[in-house]
Amino acid sequence: MLPISALDAIGPAIQRTRTFLFRPFRLPTFLKLCLVTLFTEGFGGNFNFSIPSGHSSSSAHFVDSPSTVTPLASLTTGHAAAIAAAALAFIVLCFIAYYLITRLRFAYFHCLINNTREIRPGWRLYRAQAVRFFWLNVVVGLCFLLVVAIIALPFAEGFWRLFHRAPVGGHPDFGLLLSLLLPLIPIILLFVLAGVAADLILRDFMLPHFALDNATAGQAWAAVWARIKAEKVSFLVYGLLRLILPVAAMIGLLLVLLIPTLIIVAAFALVEVAIHSAFAGAAGGAAIIGVLLESIVGLAAFGTALFVGLCLGGPLGTAIREYALLFYGARYERLGGILFPPPDTLLNPQGTA
Repeated sequence: MLPISALDAIGPAIQRTRTFLFRPFRLPTFLKLCLVTLFTEGFGGNFNFSIPSGHSSSSAHFVDSPSTVTPLASLTTGHAAAIAAAALAFIVLCFIAYYLITRLRFAYFHCLINNTREIRPGWRLYRAQAVRFFWLNVVVGLCFLLVVAIIALPFAEGFWRLFHRAPVGGHPDFGLLLSLLLPLIPIILLFVLAGVAADLILRDFMLPHFALDNATAGQAWAAVWARIKAEKVSFLVYGLLRLILPVAAMIGLLLVLLIPTLIIVAAFALVEVAIHSAFAGAAGGAAIIGVLLESIVGLAAFGTALFVGLCLGGPLGTAIREYALLFYGARYERLGGILFPPPDTLLNPQGTA
């Protein structure tokens, strides 16, 4: 089995995606698979980082106007307990959601390598492996956050002093603020790259070893690291393309669908405006009917957006996952034996529905 380069894997990944999702095409099954892709990959397999949207002026206002918030000293024991319970419940829900997503990733991995559209077999087959992989991700994530917190402490102290010393009704010194922000830029970029690399290694390379070899974290990492050391340039090119391809595909889709999207948005907006104008002076039952009609149109617009998002993001996310499987499967014998079976053992290319 010859290794496939990162560029050569693009075409077969598209072909496998076409076969998996559209041959044969059944809309309910297609939407189900696209929804699974949305949960496991996101739209197009992109990496999304949440960045607070606040500005420095809002932070200064927070400092300058303490009356707008409840002082910590005025919190009762009951309030503090309620906040702690809510925070704990939120954390538990996040852990449960991520655990279910991890199980779903293994189930979808089973679907893609075996070209089957049934989610349940993989969900049951890889339960133990998914649990261990989930805890590995938790440990890696906590270590990553710990390192971020340790490095951020000196900067946090500087920002606290800057905003605390800001004059009442004024703004922090821009020069000092810039002197604190500039050193953060390379550090943030470094952490983003580290997070992306960790995610690629875990999901694209280590997960197959967990699933197929029932490997431990150490065994999976040793197998992956040996292959990376043997083909550093190939893996580097793959990592770059793994980031560039989803972005390029999304940009291309946006450009192609820009005019149809504007037409659909304008149509829904015109309908909303027409209904609002028709029932502007209505009262009683007529006003309720107007509100209901506007709500129905709004729900229809939301449903249309969700449907289009699924139909576009599902194939794109699936193609990215197929791309990862093909690239690494050409270097991992057990995975490659499933993806590239000998000619005399080829199955029906349409898979089982």
